[in-house]
Amino acid sequence: MQTLTALCCDVNVGLTADVDTETLRTVAVQVAGEAAELARSIRDESVTAGSVGTKSTETDVVTAGDHAAERLVRERLAELRPGESVLGEEEGGASALDGLRWVVDPIDGTVNYLYGYPWFAVSLAAQVDGRSVAGAVVEPVSGRVWSAAEGAGAFCDGARLTVSGAQRLDLALVGTGFAYDQQRRSAQAAATARLLGEVRDIRRSGAASLDLCAVAAGWLDAYFEVGLKRWDWAAGALIAQEAGARLRLPQEGSADGLGDEALLCATPEIADPLTEALVRTGAGEV
Repeated sequence: MQTLTALCCDVNVGLTADVDTETLRTVAVQVAGEAAELARSIRDESVTAGSVGTKSTETDVVTAGDHAAERLVRERLAELRPGESVLGEEEGGASALDGLRWVVDPIDGTVNYLYGYPWFAVSLAAQVDGRSVAGAVVEPVSGRVWSAAEGAGAFCDGARLTVSGAQRLDLALVGTGFAYDQQRRSAQAAATARLLGEVRDIRRSGAASLDLCAVAAGWLDAYFEVGLKRWDWAAGALIAQEAGARLRLPQEGSADGLGDEALLCATPEIADPLTEALVRTGAGEV
């Protein structure tokens, strides 16, 4: 493990074009790993009665583990990267995209965490002017560590990742997710049912960061979802892109016919056919 001094930045030196993305990746792996271990170790006590709250709806839960993991991330980044801003799911942060900002989802897949379903993760990314340049997604249960730095490839536990060779949409395994709002979920489910006839099958696992990593590993051929927040995709999208996936992030315009809230990640050969299918079925808009 590198020393704190080696990982720290000089707060007297302004951000330049020569950002050391490998150092940022190292920090992301270290801090996300520490938060993942904390989330795992306190899971039982953090999902007991009185320790679970709700946010946008009664099904949108937040646990004591979410809050504890985010506090740890913020504390460690303050030590390792003093002066750099942080945007987190639970405690918010500066909305400005300028400069270097860390984006954290302390537990992506909180409902899975609540139930003990082992598909959840800590996601941490470094963004420059709103663009992810380094990040890590760490799974507390399996211990898998996914990471990437811009231009340097994507890795899982040290093994380089490459997307699948899928070339036909009708043979593609596609991941997705649904909103917490009941009315929107119903509309998304109906649109996804229409899409189901155009692909091999659909998977819904409940953690966007890990679905993006699954595309990077070739476990999924594509993933799309409407309504994600920046902390949901900041690290996972970079990992998928560095593994060779084509990426369409939210708010990148709707010239392709998808809504502003749509994220699409796919192997290069099926990205366009999937986009067309999402427009045709309405699954990329609801």
